[in-house]
Amino acid sequence: MSDTSYESGLTDGDLVRPMIRLAWPMVVIQLLQVAYNVADTFWLGRLSADAVGALSLAFPLIFFFISVGGGFTAAGSILVAQYRGADSDRSAGLIAGQTLSFVTLIAVAIAVAGFLLTGPLLALLPTDPETGRHIVPLAADYMRIFFLGMPFLFGFFVFISLMRGYGDTRTPMRVMVVSVAVNVVLDPLFIFGAGPIPAMGIEGAAVATVGSRMIATALGLYVLFGTSAGPSIHRGDLSLVPSHVRDIVSLGVPTALEQSSSAMAMILMTGMVATFPPAVVAAYGLGNRLISLVFLPAMGLAQAVDTVVGQNLGADEPERAERASRLAMTLVTVVLLVPVAVALLFPDPIVGVFLPPGTERAAETVGFASEYLRIAASMFVFMGVLQIALGTFRGAGNTKTALAFSMVTLWVVRLPATYYLVFVAGWGPTGIWTAVALGDVVGAVAAVAWLLRGTWKERIVDGTADGISPTGDEPGGGPARSAERVDD
Repeated sequence: MSDTSYESGLTDGDLVRPMIRLAWPMVVIQLLQVAYNVADTFWLGRLSADAVGALSLAFPLIFFFISVGGGFTAAGSILVAQYRGADSDRSAGLIAGQTLSFVTLIAVAIAVAGFLLTGPLLALLPTDPETGRHIVPLAADYMRIFFLGMPFLFGFFVFISLMRGYGDTRTPMRVMVVSVAVNVVLDPLFIFGAGPIPAMGIEGAAVATVGSRMIATALGLYVLFGTSAGPSIHRGDLSLVPSHVRDIVSLGVPTALEQSSSAMAMILMTGMVATFPPAVVAAYGLGNRLISLVFLPAMGLAQAVDTVVGQNLGADEPERAERASRLAMTLVTVVLLVPVAVALLFPDPIVGVFLPPGTERAAETVGFASEYLRIAASMFVFMGVLQIALGTFRGAGNTKTALAFSMVTLWVVRLPATYYLVFVAGWGPTGIWTAVALGDVVGAVAAVAWLLRGTWKERIVDGTADGISPTGDEPGGGPARSAERVDD
């Protein structure tokens, strides 16, 4: 299942081809990740527009809980990448084991908290009366089952992050293909029922997702412990060591704050959207799903840049790291010009795929979602460039910097602009769509301006983790970071 032939070449020689070889599987993984959501949306759209609206309410709350632990998986990827670049595979394996154990504990805690808090959290949303009657109960049904499967969701996230930091992206891509295939098969079976399987409605979509994630996690653990792919994790590496946990937490907390603040912003956005009738709520969720498809090349390249920058800084090649970032920005700009044209020219047919004409509120929902897609097209290139900049900061270990520009995008621009345009200027749903686009445009310009200062080009490891030599044969070595510093 593994393929390690392309893992070399990130720190020397040609830069374009190894970065693209690293990036394209990540784009596919992101595409497959969205396929989970699209499959749910497609089949639930056949059930009702209210079911699609329920996903709109559920996803930001779920993402908030995921983001709390997600920062620590990113920290593991950063450290593994820099140790890999510094030719310390034993240190990379140790950090991988520490990340796996620590995130597993976090995932179990999140599963319990999310299950218990689903009702109270949904009750906080200032919903329209009709939305509260028809959509909120469906969202609660979906969320409770999803939270029960949270450890399996995180298990696969950790696997992807560790393999990416090591430079292997094709192996997790293959595991993801299996998982999505299972989800696509299970979705209609559990949603509508078949033979002995009862129709479970929106709960069936959650059961299908959890089941497919369970299979992905099992395969990921097999790859890490049963094959030679990725970092070599010894059994003793799973026993948590306070000094290594501190390293993971130090890097992971800003990323967790970045992701959780993004999730909280999404929740507040959803709260403002929920004051509108169900058709607008459904259009917002549907539009976001479609935008997430456009987001894929940017996310794949950003995650590749994360690894390339990390490994090159670990190998003391800062100029090569900077060149990789600029190259990725050029590539993502060229790629995203295509969906810009498609979204501007064909918004109605694209949206209509997910809501057949006979579905309740279909025509009204399609109208709102089409307008959202047309306006959002103006931000696609900026959205891509912003993600590359954030990936560069994370790869360098500047997770606080990435946090800052994520906050600018969402909390300084998008949320205030939404409130003003909707509730003060009276733009209605158009104000929502416009504010979403404005946030990414401003965030991208600010992040690139800061990136050009070049103050991020330092590595954060000295080549060995505490107590481990570069070969792993003898104890010794310096601290996990060469210096404690504040992100520029």
